[in-house]
Amino acid sequence: MKYALVAIALLASAPLKSDAQDAPPYGTAITLETARKVAGAAEAEARRNNWRMAIAIVDNHGTLVYYQMLDDTQYGSAFISVEKAKTAALFRRPSKAFEDNIAGGRNAILGLPGVTPVEGGLPIIVGGKQIGAIGVSGASSVQDGVVAKAGADAVAKP
Repeated sequence: MKYALVAIALLASAPLKSDAQDAPPYGTAITLETARKVAGAAEAEARRNNWRMAIAIVDNHGTLVYYQMLDDTQYGSAFISVEKAKTAALFRRPSKAFEDNIAGGRNAILGLPGVTPVEGGLPIIVGGKQIGAIGVSGASSVQDGVVAKAGADAVAKP
């Protein structure tokens, strides 16, 4: 057991190949008002493309702040959207970074607790600091990522 915990700790601290070289520092937690704005922009993108989606917004601790699911979205997406958001929040990088590592052969990523290695989870960055994350599920992973980006970009400020 002791060795398993050490292995998990070492794996969790190992660098991930990711576009986000340096994770942004944590900022003040996302407010309900901002979460609604992020979700609204994500919903607008989903509706524009006629995609049925579940949209979750979490704070930096991965705690759900806001959630919505468009009519006739598959039920499994309700859970997956929250898990993608948690992954992005807790590890301060897009959930796609984990997917890319696995695709590159780094299967040890699958042993990290709390990781959902599928595109659709993004940190929400305002003023150079992470305030939370968005997770989207319901269509293809790429489409989930498009909708998540529309939401995160709605409040992004350098």
